[in-house]
Amino acid sequence: MALPASMRHIATRGAGGPEVMELAEAPLPVPGPDELLIEVHAAGVNRPDIQQRRGAYPPPPGASPILGLEVAGIVACVGEAVTGWSPGDRVCALTNGGGYAEYVAVPAAQCLPPPTGYDHLRAAALPETYFTVWANLFERGRLRAGETALIHGGSSGIGTTAIQLAKAFGARVFATAGSAEKCAACLRLGADLAINYRAEDFVEAVARATERRGVDVVLDMVGGDYIPRNIRCLALEGRLVQIAFLQGSKVAEFDMLPVMTRRLTLTGSTMRPRTTAEKGAIAAALREKVWPLLEAGRCAPLIHATFPLAEAAAAHALMETSAHIGKIMLKVR
Repeated sequence: MALPASMRHIATRGAGGPEVMELAEAPLPVPGPDELLIEVHAAGVNRPDIQQRRGAYPPPPGASPILGLEVAGIVACVGEAVTGWSPGDRVCALTNGGGYAEYVAVPAAQCLPPPTGYDHLRAAALPETYFTVWANLFERGRLRAGETALIHGGSSGIGTTAIQLAKAFGARVFATAGSAEKCAACLRLGADLAINYRAEDFVEAVARATERRGVDVVLDMVGGDYIPRNIRCLALEGRLVQIAFLQGSKVAEFDMLPVMTRRLTLTGSTMRPRTTAEKGAIAAALREKVWPLLEAGRCAPLIHATFPLAEAAAAHALMETSAHIGKIMLKVR
């Protein structure tokens, strides 16, 4: 396909609030030998984008400074070492940056064909969230059928995905959320118990629901004083998986004795610094294990709101209110 000389993208005028974001023009990225150049039709908005805009989450070396970690669209051209992809193919991808733009270059290993029946918007809602949930809840957290998981932020993009996938793979699921409306949404998605953390102590709620046994896995993105409380929620051989620190504090004081006596595992990970090979392995696992569920109409992403690319600042402002349930998306074309 004929490519334009330039593209629209969202630029940031230094670090700050949503107001630092503006529409700008730039040359198209040049794909490397192992990359696809994607004509972007839709992109997802995620918490790491907020952190990067604030100056708290710089892109890794060599990554695009443009915001945006997930896209869907059409393959515009392929690098010389790429096999299995051709111009014109539909694609969704976990990017290393650059998603808030009309074109983005992405390693082919991080790209997937959209599930059958998915349009660009729904396909773009998949990569960042589903890669993160699979890698942390199922690989690091080792959640298995018959176990119980506690998912914090149950109404977020991560939370709504984690609830559905955990249920699909046979787990019992508890979720926390900050309002009755959000708790109701968690229950509709399949959670066995939804805890309004503003109205009750989730530690006590978990103890009651499990007859004081505790849960097998906690997926947490809050941090701070949630960390010792999460440890109190864990059963024998339980696993705490930390994926973010929305509370702002990466430091917590807690008693190590329960960790030893109950043989607990405290772990966590981030997605963006992983190698292309590591992200490619997660992509392969998703295609094998999760894509069939999506194509069967299960575990679909929940989209709360969609904004045109030019209104990316409004999308960020909405995410910062935490009023959304599910994903916030940008329509690029």
